[in-house]
Amino acid sequence: MATWSAPGKVFLFGEHAVVYGKPAIAMAIKPRVFVTVRKSRNPTRPKSPYINECFRVMGVRGSVYVRSQLQSSSGLGSSAAVTVATLSAINDEFNLGYSREYIAETAFAIEKKVQKGRASPTDTYVSANGGMVLITGESKRRLPPENLHLVVGNTMVPHSTAKMVEQVANLRQHHPTIANPILDAIGELTLAAIREMSNPKELGQYMDMNHALLEALGVGHPASSRLVLAARASGAYGAKITGAGGGGSIIALCPRRAKNRVAGAIEACEGRAIITTIDTDGAREEKHD
Repeated sequence: MATWSAPGKVFLFGEHAVVYGKPAIAMAIKPRVFVTVRKSRNPTRPKSPYINECFRVMGVRGSVYVRSQLQSSSGLGSSAAVTVATLSAINDEFNLGYSREYIAETAFAIEKKVQKGRASPTDTYVSANGGMVLITGESKRRLPPENLHLVVGNTMVPHSTAKMVEQVANLRQHHPTIANPILDAIGELTLAAIREMSNPKELGQYMDMNHALLEALGVGHPASSRLVLAARASGAYGAKITGAGGGGSIIALCPRRAKNRVAGAIEACEGRAIITTIDTDGAREEKHD
């Protein structure tokens, strides 16, 4: 049997604007999905459409066991991590010899199929490769890793990425003179943030601005606002929605000494907090005891 894991991800800057070719910065985070695959003649059919599709595409049959540190529908790339880890474990268990790049591309194709064309290649790329990535249109550029101290706050309100993306598209269609300048501003803000990656105080201010712009696009949620305000009030440099919005998760950039306090404030607002930082490994093999 083979066990592989893959990390979740957050958007530090640029979600929604990235759909329209603006730059965005995504980062792999420490929480992971662990998948064990074993050759099997009569495996039970997995409930997950992502895992079923992984076996179909790879042309093999096997049993699978999944353990996840990521909540689904939380905006942290859990489906991408499941898909990348499953493909990696199948690749290993059946000695198929595919590259990490192939795994990332195949994972994206699977997500796209399961999500009926709505998937982004960002999640699967970041999960497979780890680190911090600048996305602009079709291009992806790895950025030097920064050891940012983050607290992720899950609102526990499930959201639909497709629904939120559609909502922004409708706003843009009906009010282009309002929506387009907001998307442009998010793009400019992302470019400004790249120059301040080693300056967390400045970065926090940009996060606050990005959050305000996302709310102006209509993808905020009362639960997200509560967690963002609680994080800022308890000492975070800045906090914002991460991902599609409409629920899901927020991220707070913190001084090292304030992480536990910020996490406590998020939990006090009925969110679920994860203290985390960058993951530079991407998909990796896990040793069996």
